Amino acid sequence: MKKSSYLWNFVLIAVITAAALWFALKDNYQEIIQAIQKLNGAALTIILIWGILYTCVWGLVYVVLGRKFKKNYSLWSGILVAFTGTFFSGITPSATGGQFGQAYILKKQGISYSDGASILWADFIIYQTTMMIYVTILFCMKFFTYSRQSMWFNLVLAGYVVNFVVIFGLYTMALFPKAYIHLSQWGVKVLSKLHILKHPEKTLESWTLQMTSFTTEIKKLSKDKLAIVECIGINFVRLTMLYALPFVVARLLNIPLAFDQLIDVIALSSFVTMANSFIPIPGASGGTEMMFAILFTPLMKKLTNAVLILWRVSTYHIILIVGGILFMIAKAYYDRRDANIQKGT
Repeated sequence: MKKSSYLWNFVLIAVITAAALWFALKDNYQEIIQAIQKLNGAALTIILIWGILYTCVWGLVYVVLGRKFKKNYSLWSGILVAFTGTFFSGITPSATGGQFGQAYILKKQGISYSDGASILWADFIIYQTTMMIYVTILFCMKFFTYSRQSMWFNLVLAGYVVNFVVIFGLYTMALFPKAYIHLSQWGVKVLSKLHILKHPEKTLESWTLQMTSFTTEIKKLSKDKLAIVECIGINFVRLTMLYALPFVVARLLNIPLAFDQLIDVIALSSFVTMANSFIPIPGASGGTEMMFAILFTPLMKKLTNAVLILWRVSTYHIILIVGGILFMIAKAYYDRRDANIQKGT
């Protein structure tokens, strides 16, 4: 993506964020601002660094997977890859740019593009699987209780179905790659006849290569059961931190939530994530705030939007800024290093 596209994405994010803030504050802005102002320094620090810590936990996955290809792969290297992914996912539509930025950093860290692709595929497969198991349990426990309250839960259900179909498709692709290749050939022919594809041969070759690469990585990954278990454990902690943050914020704002309501907050947070599947805007901006307000208002009442503002800043805006800064610092460092190496030769 060109720099101008990134710039326009930043502008879009800023405009939608401003609109979301107006939406959150328009009804009782004085009450919301007063509640936030009452937070002491320690409470505000906990909230603001929560997203940073959550992203650092994600970095542990890259440490586990990176050491399969580079024995001395460091914790800092894994954290940098995680923040790079967060940054580029956050500024591109439907989070499409994350893995491209991560592949670049992994290459600069001494891991080839092919091995980097293996790491990214493994991370994606394990995360999607862990998330769907996690969310499925929450759906069984809480979805039907809350779905009676609003028609908006139909969007949550649709998002869940989409994510389930994706993970189901990935595993059936691994089990029956030839069937998917034949299906791709048929799809390319149809799209070509409809004049949707200009270069059907290249498209088919690309799809076949990606499917072959994916099935190869699935087979490799299945042999390393220890790495799978470690990454599943890390992702479980990561998801719990993400989904539990609204509860932490609510308690710090003195919203009277009982500790037995933590599972309700975790479930509703996961439902917001499911609904975001349909929002192609960078960072799912606008839709995320709307769904959060709709789903959490029955539980948190008038201060829902105070929780929303702090939660969104912690889980999106702060880590977007930190991720961007870390990526630029890392890029400058690697560029200088490569220039010095070239001078030395």
